[in-house]
Amino acid sequence: MRILIINPNTTTTMTEAIGTAAAKAASAGTTILAVNPDQGPASIQGAEDGEAALPGLYAVFDRHMSAGHSFDAVIIACFDDTGLCELRARCEVPLTGIGEAAYLLAAEKATPFSVVTTLAVSIPVLEHNIRAYGLLPQCARVRASEIPVLDLEQHPDRALARIGAEIADAIRTDRCGSIVLGCAGMADMALILENTYSLPVIEGVSAAVAWCEREVTARMAKTDMA
Repeated sequence: MRILIINPNTTTTMTEAIGTAAAKAASAGTTILAVNPDQGPASIQGAEDGEAALPGLYAVFDRHMSAGHSFDAVIIACFDDTGLCELRARCEVPLTGIGEAAYLLAAEKATPFSVVTTLAVSIPVLEHNIRAYGLLPQCARVRASEIPVLDLEQHPDRALARIGAEIADAIRTDRCGSIVLGCAGMADMALILENTYSLPVIEGVSAAVAWCEREVTARMAKTDMA
């Protein structure tokens, strides 16, 4: 199984980290290719950045899904699920975003779930998506840690402490059963935070890989039965 992961921003170090996290989560026999556009925002924080990222995202998708390339599934590795609806309509293989996959997994694991994202400017986008996916009743709250996306790489210890403090407050006031980390750059923090706060902490990269593997396997089974 081959999964294409597209990071819609242009920060290659983040793309590499996403690819590493995805490879760790993947089953034996699944290979990962993580890519990003050459032009667009360095990070996506809110609707304006998301709009600016679309041309580069679509170009990368078209290039890698054209004749001569073969992928069994596609992941959009931005928690805003940038361009997800448009690309899903154009894609013949299973396609998800790390936001959608994380919310679905959280709804299965323990509800209500609270989301801890980066900046407050992202909250309206995430709330809109949760509502569109029909999961608003399962979501306690979308919170901002006020850590910029790029600080997750540049100041990881400070970012981890601030996100942890937001999780502690969510547990105390939201009475949530699980936490969703609202940025691909938080993937490496999930296990640490889960062990620290003793509740499921879900990050979207591994959730999306698992979703793709299930969808591809289910499609293959249907084809075999036909």
